[in-house]
Amino acid sequence: MRNRYYDLNTYFRKQFGCRVQKITVDAGMTCPNRDGTLSSEGCIFCNSRGSGTGARARGLSIARQLAEGKTRLARRYKAKRFIAYFQSFSNTYGDPEDLAALYAEALGVPDVVGLSIGTRPDCVTPPILDLLGSLAQDSLIWLEYGLQSVHDATLALINRHHSFACFAQAVTGARKHGLNVCAHVILGLPGETAEDMLETARILGGMDIQGVKIHLLYVVRGTRLETLYRQGHYRCLSQEAYAQLVCRFLELLSPKMVVQRLTGDPHPEELIAPSWSLRKMETLKMIKNNLEREDSWQGKRWRG
Repeated sequence: MRNRYYDLNTYFRKQFGCRVQKITVDAGMTCPNRDGTLSSEGCIFCNSRGSGTGARARGLSIARQLAEGKTRLARRYKAKRFIAYFQSFSNTYGDPEDLAALYAEALGVPDVVGLSIGTRPDCVTPPILDLLGSLAQDSLIWLEYGLQSVHDATLALINRHHSFACFAQAVTGARKHGLNVCAHVILGLPGETAEDMLETARILGGMDIQGVKIHLLYVVRGTRLETLYRQGHYRCLSQEAYAQLVCRFLELLSPKMVVQRLTGDPHPEELIAPSWSLRKMETLKMIKNNLEREDSWQGKRWRG
């Protein structure tokens, strides 16, 4: 079975000639959508934990988190190189000197060959781009921008407090500094039709973006989305509908774009719905089977 999309493992092997794994690190960051700068409520799908592990709050340094991750992932996947993935909240939202120290700590760990930095498009200033551009001279640097949708009405509905134009400007700034950009999108956002979601794919397919992460919108405890769900104002996608949407989404992307994720990983103890989102391997198999059955592939309907 040939690979019908450009996955992250293939990309890393082309770059480094060996197995490379991302290690999630928690830098104890916050977000302007939570600290009161823009809002104190956050996005409707995000709770106070964000996507973090809480490791920083438990006193674990970046270096220790990476060391523990290396041991685990080298044993499980035989990985030889690693990327430090700053995941939780907005990891460019801080003083440039403090951020420089965190990034340097991560890159100072043996066999860590790069950084992947999750953030918002409105949290990347010229000094931070200069910093990351300098690091990109010697290390692989990815900026992962949370976009979720290209539709401003949707962004307002989910309380993002930034526009698509802000995202486009952030992409331009990152690319001028030689940085790789990965866009995060969510399928199943309130009010969006299948065509709305595919329009996001069409627009991203025409941008200077090197990667994409596709997520399912799932409902977690302690969010505004949970309230909407329990009141009957939001219905989750079925597993079958999601798998089909992912296939159609992939068809509209550039074949050179690295598909870093095809679905999300909810914390089981926080998940409200849909229960099938915990069956990740089953969902991935369904997506791949759909691609095979329909003779589909990434870029099939891409127009460049």
